[in-house]
Amino acid sequence: AEKAQPAKPAKQVIAGGLIVEDIAVGKGKVARAGARLAMAYKGKLASNGNVFDQCPASRPFKFRLGAGEVIKGWDLGIAGMAEGGRRRITVPPGMGYGSRGAPPDIPPNAKLIFDVELVNIK
Repeated sequence: AEKAQPAKPAKQVIAGGLIVEDIAVGKGKVARAGARLAMAYKGKLASNGNVFDQCPASRPFKFRLGAGEVIKGWDLGIAGMAEGGRRRITVPPGMGYGSRGAPPDIPPNAKLIFDVELVNIK
């Protein structure tokens, strides 16, 4: 049985309108700028819930945190997560794909929702 987490706000809004919600706090190493992360995720459009991309834990997506390899909403929203943690990150257009979108799946000025899990840190 898991211990109950102390009551605290699980949702925070970061400058620029990025919303970060901890679903489960991990217990491993903490993600810091420069670390190579392996992430499982599902990305969907906030407007209609359509899934535009996903990557399972068995074949995680890998990137270097804070190096601009991913959208700004990921670099900011994943920082501070611990291995095994899960978050929901709501990314405003300015921290996602902006006015260009990412055709054909992501329209211009789309707000995005990512359910992410930090599989491991190298």
